[in-house]
Amino acid sequence: MSATLEKGQTINFYTATMPIILSVFAIYLTIGISLGVLPKFVQNNLGFNSIIIGMVIGLQSLATLLTRAYSGKITDTKGAKKSKMLGVLLSVIAGIAYILAVSFQASPQTALVFLLLARMIHGVGESFLVTGALTWGIGLVGHQNSGKVMTWNGIAMYAGIAVGAPLSIWMSKDFGVLPAFILIMLLPFVSWISTAKLPSIPVDKGHIRTPFYKVIGTVSGQGLSLAFSSMAFGCIASFVGLFFTEKNWGDASLAFITFGACYVLTRILFASFPDKYGGFRIAFISLIIEAAGQIIIWTSASKAMAILGCGLTGVGFSLIFPALGVLAIQKVKPQMRGTALGAYVAFVDLSLGLAGPAAGLAAGWFNYQAVYLFGGLSCVISIIILLFNKK
Repeated sequence: MSATLEKGQTINFYTATMPIILSVFAIYLTIGISLGVLPKFVQNNLGFNSIIIGMVIGLQSLATLLTRAYSGKITDTKGAKKSKMLGVLLSVIAGIAYILAVSFQASPQTALVFLLLARMIHGVGESFLVTGALTWGIGLVGHQNSGKVMTWNGIAMYAGIAVGAPLSIWMSKDFGVLPAFILIMLLPFVSWISTAKLPSIPVDKGHIRTPFYKVIGTVSGQGLSLAFSSMAFGCIASFVGLFFTEKNWGDASLAFITFGACYVLTRILFASFPDKYGGFRIAFISLIIEAAGQIIIWTSASKAMAILGCGLTGVGFSLIFPALGVLAIQKVKPQMRGTALGAYVAFVDLSLGLAGPAAGLAAGWFNYQAVYLFGGLSCVISIIILLFNKK
């Protein structure tokens, strides 16, 4: 059993956070793997339509959203390490449920039940893992490094999805879906081992907890700004491929790669900026860049311009989460940090759940290019909300 950090004590940033980042990366690899293989498995192997595919994919985010409050409570009262490790355990159980779905694919309805169960457990596991990992990292290295902790954890999350999805597609082509689901079950053990020796952070069990709805109210300004800024990311993730097809520009893979590369490089190069220059300033500049990227896509007359817009969107979106997060956790006491982070991240879940349908309406009324006007306006709304919530 690892030691508990003394109250007020911190340890070296990279010694503390690199194991946590590896841990988060391993779990988000499982999420990326599931996103890569599930649509074709549900359609081709089980024979269900696109509505069922959407339900299977979306159920994980719904489960994550609905358990943010509880994961925050467990993190604050039982400890960030226990919360994170519970997320790892639930990911293993989700992997077993995925494997059972493959085993029962001769009975599509039974397989679907196991898949839905796997998605719910996977979503709950994600909720505990992220809330626990962020709170644990900040507790180990100190509040003054909270922006860097959120920045590097964000890199691990997006990189895991970006690597996991194509990896699972490749595996399923050559070996079928079962090895991909087995990998989902095994990767959480990497997550567990990587952080097993890190010390726990102290828990103030005597602290009177603020109700979750009040915490949401406290961080709602930053949360709503984050939610509207995330709409632009949702527009690229959901519709850039269809937009390129509509314009006869061919494959949109370069647009995705450009967005992802700009996103990750910005986080690596400027990870310390939210802590160094303040969350408000970095969020404001980032939102302007993100809005410009969306407007460039909306007005683009060539593939190169659209790709440039995707790159600028990636640069702008990259630091918004840690910048606004720094502002959000400054509003609560350290004993409520886990609950505050759970409430804050829930706005991302909500945003990504609404972005697809809302952008789809814009595309249905006009065309796919109009989706990026919607994304640009969402960024403008995010800026307005930020300006009204400077403190």
